[in-house]
Amino acid sequence: MASESRPVEIIAEAGVNHNGSLELARKLVHAAADAGADTVKFQTFKAAALVTRSAPKAAYQARATQDDGGQFDMLFKLELGEDAHRDLIALCAARGIRFLSSAFDHASLRFLTDDLNLPVIKFGSGELSNAPLLYQAARSAKSIILSSGMAPLGDIERALGVLALGYSGHPSDRPRRSDFDQAWADPAQRRGLRERVVLLHCTSQYPTPVDEVNLRAMDTLRAAFGLPVGYSDHTAGTTVSEAAVARGAIVIEKHLTLDHGMVGPDHGASLEPDDFARMVANIRAIEAALGDGIKVPSRCELDTADVAKKSLVALKPIAAGEHFNAENLGVKRPGSGIPPIAYWEYLERSAKRAYAADELIDL
Repeated sequence: MASESRPVEIIAEAGVNHNGSLELARKLVHAAADAGADTVKFQTFKAAALVTRSAPKAAYQARATQDDGGQFDMLFKLELGEDAHRDLIALCAARGIRFLSSAFDHASLRFLTDDLNLPVIKFGSGELSNAPLLYQAARSAKSIILSSGMAPLGDIERALGVLALGYSGHPSDRPRRSDFDQAWADPAQRRGLRERVVLLHCTSQYPTPVDEVNLRAMDTLRAAFGLPVGYSDHTAGTTVSEAAVARGAIVIEKHLTLDHGMVGPDHGASLEPDDFARMVANIRAIEAALGDGIKVPSRCELDTADVAKKSLVALKPIAAGEHFNAENLGVKRPGSGIPPIAYWEYLERSAKRAYAADELIDL
């Protein structure tokens, strides 16, 4: 689980970009590992438990799949079976990359938590209001990464109250809204969320226009809930993910595809492997550049300091005993002598020895 003291966790969201093919899913694992991602994420669901047969597609899904059919038919073709999950987990272990999946229904969640024993479960923005599913996940004691697209602060607070009660040592089998409110009102239970929950800022549009991103909302989430925050990026390109890291995101989730020209709901809003690898490299460079926040001279600056800073210097020859004044005392490079802050003190003194023009004052 990512934390504020560890490097940014970069999640390659393979999602349903496997188009229902295990072979393609395996290629996405290899591509994610080769690009330097920490984690590759899939989606675990049963279409019949996720959507009604009459549920329409989102406008972006209809455009991306090039048909106006319903969600059920689209999602049914994109299910990954249990054996496929196990195959992908084994491949991830061999490639040294973590396996993660989003759960969308109760049976799929139980499969991830109980059968596969995954330590972390991801929930997309659409599940933030799915209190029964979130409650089940928290009762499993697994850590959670929770996206917050389409949600105001009040909805997020309610979801966190559900998780707080689920994580408590005495969750109810039939909780009421007041139970969730009381759990959220308990400072100890809120503190317990910090070790288990990461909130992701997100805009649920594919692709997201940059003027709809609102990265400052990450700051709002952090301040409002005291939880570590990250960013689930649906914009084109890598700039916004990289900016989110500079703004303090500890998790970046970005869709990965082998070819964004493929037909499917998410390919068009995904990065191809080379672009994903460049994003990873840029994020690692940004992390290195962020440093620890302590404002002291860097080691690499020490040589430059003597060259770039200035010292008190004789502007013209000065005899021993002669009084320093504005005509004979000035400030020039290098910075290896007496610092210029002492200039006015020296105007009250006399030279203890003779100085040639441009000689550093040393006494």
